Amino acid sequence: MRIGVPKEVLEGERRVAVVPRMVEQLREDSHEVHIERDAGKGSFFLNSEYEKAGALLAPHAKDLYTDVEMILKIHPPTKCEVEMMNPRSTYIGFLFAASRREIIRYMKEKSITSFAMECIPRLARTQSMDALSSMASIAGYRAVLMAANHLGKFFPLLMTAAGTIPPAKVLILGAGVAGLQAIATARRLGAHVEAFDTRPAVREQVESLGAHFVEMEPVKDAETASGYAKEMTEEFLKKEREVIGNRITLNDVVITTAQVFGGKAPILITEEMVKTMKRGSVIVDLAAEQGGNCELSEVGKTIVKYDIVICGEANLQSTLPVDASSMYSKNIVTFFRHLHPTKDSSFDFEDEITKSTCITHDGKIKNEVVEKAFEKELNAHD
Repeated sequence: MRIGVPKEVLEGERRVAVVPRMVEQLREDSHEVHIERDAGKGSFFLNSEYEKAGALLAPHAKDLYTDVEMILKIHPPTKCEVEMMNPRSTYIGFLFAASRREIIRYMKEKSITSFAMECIPRLARTQSMDALSSMASIAGYRAVLMAANHLGKFFPLLMTAAGTIPPAKVLILGAGVAGLQAIATARRLGAHVEAFDTRPAVREQVESLGAHFVEMEPVKDAETASGYAKEMTEEFLKKEREVIGNRITLNDVVITTAQVFGGKAPILITEEMVKTMKRGSVIVDLAAEQGGNCELSEVGKTIVKYDIVICGEANLQSTLPVDASSMYSKNIVTFFRHLHPTKDSSFDFEDEITKSTCITHDGKIKNEVVEKAFEKELNAHD
């Protein structure tokens, strides 16, 4: 199969979907790999490294898309990129299809088969494909460093000639992959850490990292069958905010990680809650791109409101391009090899992973969630 790896077009993106090491693996499976010139430049992977690994360099994106039948990418394609794709070709990468209906409709019209990396179910056998978890771990790590950079205090306990300086207090909202990485990083920096999550089952993981687990009334069915968080009722969110409100006044840093698969992030910190925080405190909102866990967050910006620093920076994964590219590359190539276990194999739509991740195929929408989103849009127009 002829596989293409284009340069990411999102402004500021430094990652690349496939690194030279994984090109070698694809070549061993008898696939032909084409990569757009300088696609790996932002991640410090040189064109010469790709050529040494056996990849063919395409001078321009148009040349790349024309020559291949499979595209491996990170960010959802733009309309221009879909236009360059060959009819009946295949796309693998993030799609977030429910919110990009125009792009999905266009891919359907061109009979492009598409697979969404964010839809990979969380199973024991999919861990090496789970790009959401890989990228979330990077975001959790970066969030703590960002908070430390903005906080006007030391993170660790210090014994100095000027007296004892107490450690910073950090509250992590959400103990998923990003939250657990944030806990571990903040603890390494010497902070006092506590974490809040609606799932009692994560208590053991939180405490194993040396953090205090903040209690709340247990919630049934807080996760989907695929292991992602469900959207909660407004009544539940009100109770949740009460618990959080009692804790944020005691902490110097709050890192929020709560996101809902396929939906808007829940508001966990209201403007009134921000006003109660200690002056100079820092909020890092990892859900800013999904609407934000903090009511005041602005996507892609760090702002100061009521003397509180609120970081809504987007795409933190791109700030660690070398490791982020290597991790994502392992995820996407492993997934590709699952879809194509042999050189000439076809897609097995009876397989749980293949079925869950396919968005469009043969001119049809295959994913139930996306199909319902399209139906909802049509009903709204009627």
